[in-house]
Amino acid sequence: MFEVLFSHILDKVSLTVEEMDIIKSFFSHKVLRKRQYLLQEGDVCKYMSFVGKGLLRSYNIDEKGDEHMIVFAWEGWWISDISSFSSGEKAVFNIDAIEDSELLMITPADFEALTLKVPIMDRYFRILFQNSLVTKERRLMSSITHTAEEKYTQLAERNPEIIQRIPQNLIASYLGLAPETLSRIKKNLASRK
Repeated sequence: MFEVLFSHILDKVSLTVEEMDIIKSFFSHKVLRKRQYLLQEGDVCKYMSFVGKGLLRSYNIDEKGDEHMIVFAWEGWWISDISSFSSGEKAVFNIDAIEDSELLMITPADFEALTLKVPIMDRYFRILFQNSLVTKERRLMSSITHTAEEKYTQLAERNPEIIQRIPQNLIASYLGLAPETLSRIKKNLASRK
């Protein structure tokens, strides 16, 4: 499990063997079954979680009961309600497992201690947060300026292997589309090939 985490970290910063040993001491391991919650809206988010295996989703449910996908997280991704994690306020998102999953989790206190004890991790997380902000800005821009077909095509091109793992209704929700619209788009794209 830590191999996946260290591979991800080493793509962005350098670590010594001693630093890796220290990092391990700050994380706990958790196994989630498919459909099991990691976080429910209204609870306080007590962990930032790294996905070593599996697939999770973060979403909100509106007053009509409709789900709105915020993000998907698979192997090598982090997931959390970062506002709740940072502030201790109630979470506005639900997080659950789409597939059986294994996570490495860190508490807010351990997160702070880790970045003090292994300062390079502060840089690593800053890079992650910057990348996350860029991704969210691009997603917002795409939702404003692209057609439904363009949104789906971009998602499929950027994440072809993940598209196969995520149920169609969740992809439609993530893109802000009705499931029927996504079906039509996929049918049209297939007929052009």
